[in-house]
Amino acid sequence: MRKEDVLQLPSMPLQSPTYPRGPFRFFNRKYLIVNYLTDPKAIRDALPEPLEPDGNQVSVQWLDLPDGEGFGAYSAAAQVIPCTLKGEPCNFISQMYVNNTSPLAGGREIWGYPMKFGHASLITHGDTLTGSLEYASQITAQGTMTYKHQVHPEIAHRENLLLARKQVTLKIIPGIDGKPEIAQLIGITFENVTVEGAWIGNARLDLTPSVNCTLADLPVHQVTGGVHLVTSMTLPYGHLLHDYLA
Repeated sequence: MRKEDVLQLPSMPLQSPTYPRGPFRFFNRKYLIVNYLTDPKAIRDALPEPLEPDGNQVSVQWLDLPDGEGFGAYSAAAQVIPCTLKGEPCNFISQMYVNNTSPLAGGREIWGYPMKFGHASLITHGDTLTGSLEYASQITAQGTMTYKHQVHPEIAHRENLLLARKQVTLKIIPGIDGKPEIAQLIGITFENVTVEGAWIGNARLDLTPSVNCTLADLPVHQVTGGVHLVTSMTLPYGHLLHDYLA
């Protein structure tokens, strides 16, 4: 294979790339977002400088992604910390767990999403929307919400703004000597966001301590509510916000 052919590959391995080139469009993407209050010191410890805390509310989010261009179907769970960067509100993606190799590899290599392999699910059981995360054969997180009880007259607009809020990831890739070759904060902003449905309601959240799935390190002090979304959106490439090696 010639050099120019190598440089045209979207990802490894060369015989069958793990993911294609983006941007990536997602259809019928479903969310369960459980917002809760936690320990302010734990938030500060979980945020890399120069990010600053924005209150003491965080969330655990479950995603059902049945149709992602280039990635296929998968599910995910994430812990999200609202914060600011130079005064701009954003969301730091602290942890993320997925059950499909293609988005796991692409998420880490392109955008710096902190993805590990875990079994997340978002299912409607009767009258209850249920999110669960299993890691190392242990249920480490479980969230429940009333199913489509309340549509707020402004919720679609509000959640469109929420999804348009910049996501921030910490991208660390070591070089061949084991030292960081890339150490950056990356900004990602969804495009062409369509909110097809949005509901708010009562929710509950249970986090179980686990050494390699540490969602419970931001303990649940008080659940403030749940949000259920059905959306379509485009995931574009990100942009550099801060370079720790500069």
